[in-house]
Amino acid sequence: MKINHNSEVIEIKNQLPVVPLRDVVVFPYMIYPLLIGRKVTINALQEAMVKDRHMFLIAQRSALIDEPQPEDLYRVGVVARILQVMKMPNGTLKVLVEGLARAKASQVAKKNNFYLAKISVVKPEEDRKDNEIEALSRSVSELFAEYIRLNRRIPDEVLVTIASIEKYHQLADTIAAHILQKIEIKQKILETFNIKTCFKVLSRILKKEIEILKIEQKIDGTVRESMSKNQREFYLQQQLKAIKDELGQGDDQAAEVDDLLEKLGSRDYPLEVRTKVQEEIKKLARMHPFSAESGVVRTYVEWLLSLPWDNITKDRTDFKEVRSILDGDHFGLEKPKKRILEHLAVIKLAGKVKGPILCLVGPPGVGKTSVGRSIARSLDRKFARMSLGGIHDEAEIRGHRRTYIGAMPGRIIQSLKKTESSNPVFLLDEVDKIGKDFRGDPASALLEVLDPEQNNTFSDNYLEVEYDLSNILFITTANSATTIPAPLRDRMEIINLPGYLDFEKAAIAQGFLFPKLLDAVGLENVKIELRDDAVYEIIRYYTREAGVRELERLLGSMLRKVAIEVAEGKKIRRLVFNRAQVNKLLGARKYVETNIKTRPTVGYAVGLAWTEMGGDVLPVEVVPMRGKANLTMTGSLGDVLRESATAALSYIRNHAERFGLDENFFEKLDLHVHIPEGAVPKDGPSAGVTVLTAMLSTLTGIPVRTDLAMTGEITLTDDILPIGGLNEKLLAAKRMGIKEIILPEKNRKDIVELPPELLKGLKLHFVRKTSDVLKLALTASPYVNHRVKLNHPVGEGLS
Repeated sequence: MKINHNSEVIEIKNQLPVVPLRDVVVFPYMIYPLLIGRKVTINALQEAMVKDRHMFLIAQRSALIDEPQPEDLYRVGVVARILQVMKMPNGTLKVLVEGLARAKASQVAKKNNFYLAKISVVKPEEDRKDNEIEALSRSVSELFAEYIRLNRRIPDEVLVTIASIEKYHQLADTIAAHILQKIEIKQKILETFNIKTCFKVLSRILKKEIEILKIEQKIDGTVRESMSKNQREFYLQQQLKAIKDELGQGDDQAAEVDDLLEKLGSRDYPLEVRTKVQEEIKKLARMHPFSAESGVVRTYVEWLLSLPWDNITKDRTDFKEVRSILDGDHFGLEKPKKRILEHLAVIKLAGKVKGPILCLVGPPGVGKTSVGRSIARSLDRKFARMSLGGIHDEAEIRGHRRTYIGAMPGRIIQSLKKTESSNPVFLLDEVDKIGKDFRGDPASALLEVLDPEQNNTFSDNYLEVEYDLSNILFITTANSATTIPAPLRDRMEIINLPGYLDFEKAAIAQGFLFPKLLDAVGLENVKIELRDDAVYEIIRYYTREAGVRELERLLGSMLRKVAIEVAEGKKIRRLVFNRAQVNKLLGARKYVETNIKTRPTVGYAVGLAWTEMGGDVLPVEVVPMRGKANLTMTGSLGDVLRESATAALSYIRNHAERFGLDENFFEKLDLHVHIPEGAVPKDGPSAGVTVLTAMLSTLTGIPVRTDLAMTGEITLTDDILPIGGLNEKLLAAKRMGIKEIILPEKNRKDIVELPPELLKGLKLHFVRKTSDVLKLALTASPYVNHRVKLNHPVGEGLS
């Protein structure tokens, strides 16, 4: 049978060797590369090469059949011409074939180890002028162009080939060959002999494919637009990971997760903590190791695993040993030590810490912080300290939520992690100096921490699980209890640490400070003796403090001067620090004693004051002047002290007749009250009796005893109210050599708590009324019915 193929007349025999094809359908006019490796196929190829190089290409119904039988083959195929045969290194043959014409096999039989088919060539329809066919061909061509535009796997050059084809059947076969479809669909097109029907089938297929491709393109565009920064980073991190793996620096995410799980299993954690950690580890395992979120989760899990949830140390229960440690670390301070022993007794009997929080209140340098450290050592507990001075942010206590960058637990939880103990002695230093602003109120956050009824379920914002703080022994310190917020103060037991007496400072210096300083400056091998007169010289004339910090600094200064001489080569075998040596090393005295008059003086009274640095003697001077009822006060005085002076003047004016004064005496007078030293701020109500006595003395002309000091708050109704700082005030009086002191009767109860060494040699007068003070302080009674008429009127001789 002869056919016309591209203007070439080709004769085709009606029997041709068969080449079964697994996964391709060949169309006429198309050139295909085929890989042939099966024996039956190679035999058929060899038969074709020996004869006219023609063979019958027919598709298998199933590509899975390795040795197909005739019934496994389709009946419609393509007669092809072999253009080139190339043998591959693996033994297969690469054959280039050209499709010539459709053919239908009427019989397929096996002959000489290959299949031979009896075929009949299907001649294509002759092109005729049919508007419908022309419209179909144009439509299919346009659809195919759109298909190629959407499907980037087909080269654009195919459109040039399509545009040059004039015959309808060749156009249809070329388009069908380039459509990416399953074998079944392509075989269906191959078996469609009518050109109009073929175009319609191609049109339906192309429309469907174009619609699918448009959906794919839309999905692809949506996915690309939705790629976030983290996803882009993921690809970059993957590349970075590959580079690190090549360098042997890759991170093993699975190993990290296994390590966290191993830590979780190595200890007994509370159920709530264990559940939370397991959830977070599962979340971490699904994350990319370089993502920002994985770092947050990893840090959170490590925090939960590192906290001492149930790690409780055992307390020392030997009372003698505890007392020995406390006495060895601190001289005096009997009241705090007694309270610690009481607390230890409760722990020993009840087995749990529950009770008020201890608050050590006292001036700077008396050993509040070191007492807390000593308590931890005596109980054999870990010690944690947190300074609250100047804190304004509530997050310092409760921590930050995990949503914030760089979030961390609060300092309470951080300190517990450092101590690796769930029951340390926790010192909250400077609790009276907590701030407050727009970031929150740390004092309010501390309420939950210090309340024994609440702190067993303390909630830190970062942890998100409750932590039991009830086993912690909290101790707070403050310089003044009055500035501690009231709700916080209500949860504390105040223990006052008064300033040290001179003999106590001397004992501390000899037994604690000096030996420590000798080691610190490297003079432990030099025999240096510190005599008592040298210590008292420093305490009284070089320091003004309730504690011993300045004393320690000055002793260190003296030893450093000696260390310079030793370092320069001077041989010192023995050295004695006496009063003269102190003056030589430290220079002139820094503080001189207040110049108290030695004789009874008019308008001059000696008071006692309390300062943060301890007690001090406070002389009050009052002089009258002609004027118009003005009260002038100088000496850097505070509002409370000024009000006390006003109250004193009002009391005198109200009782003017009893004191032998004209009831209008103040209308022609000015009174000037001065309290040296002028540069030192002074305030408080306890100087009321002193101002009243000096004021009445200058008005009546009766001298005031200067060998007697006084303190107390006055009222307009003749009562004397109690005062504070009794320990420090008595110490100041004793230091000045004053033996008699006037005190309010309501302070008599406080005397029992004072050390006997302080009271030794002092004569205390307890008074209830102002009249009692005046009778003791003035050299004569100021009341007219008890004294001789004044020798001079008020204001006589004044200019």
